[in-house]
Amino acid sequence: MKRLNLSSERGIYLVLDPQAKSEKELFQDLKGVFQYPLIALQIWDHFSPEQDARKFIENVCELAKPYPFPVLINNSWEWVSKTALDGVHFDQIPANFTPIRQRLPENTVLGLTCTNDLSLLQKAAANGFDYISFCSVFPSPNAEACELVSKDTLRKAADSSHLPFFLAGGIRPENLNELDAIPHRGLALISGIMGQANPAKAMEQFSYLLKTKKSNEVSND
Repeated sequence: MKRLNLSSERGIYLVLDPQAKSEKELFQDLKGVFQYPLIALQIWDHFSPEQDARKFIENVCELAKPYPFPVLINNSWEWVSKTALDGVHFDQIPANFTPIRQRLPENTVLGLTCTNDLSLLQKAAANGFDYISFCSVFPSPNAEACELVSKDTLRKAADSSHLPFFLAGGIRPENLNELDAIPHRGLALISGIMGQANPAKAMEQFSYLLKTKKSNEVSND
């Protein structure tokens, strides 16, 4: 199984909504986006009753096969052992997580959504999670179930946890500067990339901005 494609630079953790567009359009967009480095790709478990979830997952995994980043599913952990998925992202730790973990393949990548409750950091570390994602740092229609996470929470998380964490929710190029003082490994984006008219162009813009910010940090050290 692939691991998180972490490097010295901040990067993009892309979230894919299976219902955002037709599958033909989605896969065409992904081909363009995949030309830029990704830390991971998460498939949101937002399938319509008419969709063949297994086929969709397998097709995404096949498209991502030549690339170094892992493909994860949101919440629906059962698909990991049935498909070529590399991991699962939980919105919360299931009450029966121990038997679930025992049923997952070895080296399955595990992620967790965190809010202002910093006790989740310790729970994630104790349960062997690989990363956390804070949602939502800005108001966002795609993160309507998430509470807004304070910048103070994010700073405390960076000081108290060794796990890499990503920022999600309402992030746009125009508000990216507001996150400069928050240590993080990357951005978890959905509409900021796939919701744009040209996802590959949006990916290029975010990748450039993150690279530029990293260069500025190094030069200012």
